[in-house]
Amino acid sequence: MKKHLFTLIFLASQLTFFANAEKLNDSIQQELSDLEKIYHHLHQTPELSKIEVNTAHFLAKELKQYGYDVTEGIAKTGLVAILKNGKGPTVMLRADTDALPVLEETGLPYASTVTFQNKSGVSVSVMHACGHDMHMTVLLGTAKQMVQHKNQWQGTLILIAQPGEEVGYGAKQMLAEGLYEKFPLPDYNIAMHVSADLPAGQIGYIKGYAMANVDSVDVIIKGVGGHGAYPHNTIDPVVIASEIVLKLQTIISREISPLESAVITVGSIHGGTKHNIIGNEVKLQLTVRSYSDESRNFLLKRIEQISHGIARTAGLPNELLPEVIVQEEYTPAVYNQPEFTQQVVNNLQQVLGKDNIVLVDPVMAGEDFSRYGRTKEKIPSTLLWLGSVNSAQYKEAKANNKTLPTLHSGKFAPDAKPTILTGVTGMTETAIKLMKK
Repeated sequence: MKKHLFTLIFLASQLTFFANAEKLNDSIQQELSDLEKIYHHLHQTPELSKIEVNTAHFLAKELKQYGYDVTEGIAKTGLVAILKNGKGPTVMLRADTDALPVLEETGLPYASTVTFQNKSGVSVSVMHACGHDMHMTVLLGTAKQMVQHKNQWQGTLILIAQPGEEVGYGAKQMLAEGLYEKFPLPDYNIAMHVSADLPAGQIGYIKGYAMANVDSVDVIIKGVGGHGAYPHNTIDPVVIASEIVLKLQTIISREISPLESAVITVGSIHGGTKHNIIGNEVKLQLTVRSYSDESRNFLLKRIEQISHGIARTAGLPNELLPEVIVQEEYTPAVYNQPEFTQQVVNNLQQVLGKDNIVLVDPVMAGEDFSRYGRTKEKIPSTLLWLGSVNSAQYKEAKANNKTLPTLHSGKFAPDAKPTILTGVTGMTETAIKLMKK
C-alpha cells in the first residue's frame, strides 16, 4: 500500500513538472520574436574586449525594465543584476559580452559592418564570431522568464554580463573587484557557450575537465650576429630557434603521459633582416594548452629548460640565454563539477528530452568562466555547449564529411530561433529546478 501511494505521488509530481515545462515553452515562444530582434541588434553592434560600453548600457536598461537590481561598472564594462525571491539557494548565470576583430562573411541581412580603429591606427572589422551575442540574448530571455515564473522558485538569482572574455580579463577582474564580497555568494554557477559542432536544439555536456588552461609564451632568443658568408664567426639565433621549435614538440610526445592532453604550438617566428645577414635575435610566440595545474606547471618549466639548454649547447653565455616570458593573463581550465553537472543534465533531459542532451568531448580551447569555480569557496560550476547549427546543414555536412564554419570564423552564424529557444528553455528550467519551491 505504501509503495503504491509513493508511486502515485511520484507520478503526480511528474505530471505537474511536465505541465510546467509546457507552460514555460509557451511563455518563451511568445517572447521569441522579441528575443530574435534583440539578438539581431547585439549582432549588428559588436564591441571589442574592454570597450563594451554600449553593449553594457543596453543590457542594463533591459534588465532594469524586467525588475532587476543592476550594478554597472564592474571591471569597467561588466554588470551584475540581482533578483531576490525569498529564502533559498543563490544561482549565478553568466554571459560574456565582447566580440572579435573578424570580418563577417555570413551574408546575413543583419551582418555586422562595424569597424574599429586599433592602437596602431588600423581599421579592423568587428564581429560576434564566438557567439557572445547569443549568450547575452539567452541571458536576457532567461531573466524575463524567471520574473514571469517567480511562483515556481525561491532564492536569489544573479546574472552577470562579463566583459573581456576573449582576452582572459573579465572573470579575473570581476572577482578582483569584489564579485563574491559585494554581492550574494552563489551556491551554483552556470554558463552556456554556443557550439559550432552541435545542431540547434541540442545541448552538450562534459563532466570534469571541459576546456583547457591557455598560456601565451614569448621566447626571445639571442645570438651573435655577423655576415652570412662567415657563420663560424657567429652564433646563429635562427638555428637555435629551429632546434628549440623541434625539441618543444618532444615534450608532448615523450615527456607527458599519452593519457594526459596537452598542446604546444609555435604560432609565430620572426628573426633576421636580409639573406646574407645572421642577426642577433629571433622571437617565438607560443600557445600552451593543458588541463591540470600540474601539467601546466611542467610544460612551462620544460619550455624554459629546453630553450636555455639548447642555447648553452650552441655556446651562448648565461647573459645571452633566451628570455622565456609567460604572459600574466592566462586562462585556467574549465572544470565542470561532475555531480553538479549530472544534476543539471538530469533536469535538462526532463524538459528537452534525453536525445537532445548529449555527452561531448573536452576541447583545448579556453574560457575564463573557469575562474568562478576556482576561488576558495569551490562553488559547483558547469559550462554547457549550446547547439547552434542549422539542423539541415548539420545533417548534410556530417553525411558528406564537410567542415562546418568554426567559432572565430567570419562565416559562423547560429540558427537563431531554435538556438535561442533551446538556450532560454534550458537555462530557465535549470535555474528553476535548483531553486524550486
